[in-house]
Amino acid sequence: MANINSGDTAWVLMSAALVLMMTPALAFFYAGMVRKKNVLSTLSLSFVTIGLVSIQWILIGYTLAFGRNLGGLVGGFNFAGLAGVGYGPNAAYAPTIPHQAFMAYEMMFAIITPALITGAFVERVKFKTFLVFILVWATVVYDPLAHWVWGVGGFLRNMGTLDFGGGTVVHMSAGFAALAFAMVIGQRKGYGKNPMEASNIPFTVLGAGLLWFGWFGFNGGGAFAANGLAVNALITTNTSAAAAAVVWMFLSWHDDKPSVLGIVTGAVVGLVAATPAAGFVKPWAAMLIGGIAAPISYYAIRYRQKTKLDESLDVFACHGLGGSWGMLATGLFATVAVNKAGANGLFYGDPGQLGIQAAAVGIVAVFAFVATYVIVKILDKTMGLRVSEEAEEAGLDISEHGEQAYA
Repeated sequence: MANINSGDTAWVLMSAALVLMMTPALAFFYAGMVRKKNVLSTLSLSFVTIGLVSIQWILIGYTLAFGRNLGGLVGGFNFAGLAGVGYGPNAAYAPTIPHQAFMAYEMMFAIITPALITGAFVERVKFKTFLVFILVWATVVYDPLAHWVWGVGGFLRNMGTLDFGGGTVVHMSAGFAALAFAMVIGQRKGYGKNPMEASNIPFTVLGAGLLWFGWFGFNGGGAFAANGLAVNALITTNTSAAAAAVVWMFLSWHDDKPSVLGIVTGAVVGLVAATPAAGFVKPWAAMLIGGIAAPISYYAIRYRQKTKLDESLDVFACHGLGGSWGMLATGLFATVAVNKAGANGLFYGDPGQLGIQAAAVGIVAVFAFVATYVIVKILDKTMGLRVSEEAEEAGLDISEHGEQAYA
C-alpha cells in the first residue's frame, strides 16, 4: 500500500459523499417545482435511483464502464461484482488512492445521471415502469458512455476529448434522454390549460444550495488528489455558478421581476457548464462560461414554453444545452497551464481541440437521444409509461405510493 496517499484518499472519499448528497438535493430541487399532489412521487424517483444504481454499479455497471476495454465501446466483465477491485490503487485511473475509492466515487455519478432525467416526466410516470427504465438506461446508455469518455481505451478518450467532470457522460446524456422521454410520454393532463404552480419554491432553493455545495466534490474530486488541480476545479466551478446566477437574475428582471426560482436555476446551469471545463480552464474563463450558459438555457426554456412539448422541469435546456456549451467552451478556453494532462483550446493556439469537442458533443447527443427513445418506446409498448388519467388527476403521491406529503 506504499503508493496510497492518505490525503488524496480522504479528499476522494469526501468528494464521493458530497456527490451522493447531490441526488437527495436534486430530489428537493425537483419536488419544489411540482404540484402538491406529486411531491412524494418526485422525491421518490431520485431516492430510489440511489438504491437501484448502487446495486447495478457493483454487479455490472462499474465493469462495463471501467473494465478491460472492448473495441473502445464498453468495458469487459473482469470487474463484475467488483472482482479484483481492492484496496490497492489502479494505476490506470487513480494511482494514489484505493481502487475501491475510485469505484465508489464514480458510482455517485452513475446514480445522479439517471436521476436528472426524472425532471422530464414527473407527475405522470408509472413507478414500476420507471424502475425498469432506470436499470436499462444505466446499463445500455450511461455505462458505455462513461467508458467512451473516461475508460482506458474508450474511443472518445482516445480521440482527445476533454471532459473533466461529465459534460457529456452526465449532463448531455441526461438532457438528451430527457428530451426523448418527454416526446414519447406526452403532456401532463391539462398542460397549458390548468395552472401547474410550484408547490414549494423554498424546497427548490434548498436543493439548489445543496447541489452547489455538492458540486465541489463533483468537479473537485475529479483531480483524484488533494492538489492544485482540485483547487482550480473548485474555484472555476464556483465562479461559473456565480456568474450564471447573476446573469439569469438580470435576464428575468429585464422580462419581469428578479425570480428566485430563476436565480437558483441559473446557478445550476452555471454548475453544469463548468463541469467539463473545471479542471482545464482558468477562473476568468469560468466566469465567461457561466455568464454565456445562462442566456442559452434561459431562452431555450422560453422557447420550449411556447411549444407543445411538456419537458416538465427543463432538463434538456439546463443539462443538455448547458453541458453541450460547457464541452464547446472547454475547446475554446482549455490550457495546459492549468492541467498538463489536458490540451490547449482554440484561444491557446489549437483550433483542432474545438473540433474534437464538437464531434464528441454530436456523437453523445445522437446516441443518448436515439438510445433513450428506443428504450422508452419499447417500455411504452410493453409496460406502459403513464399512469391512468384518474391516477394522474388524484396525484401520484396517493395513487402510486398511498401517501400524501401534505395531509
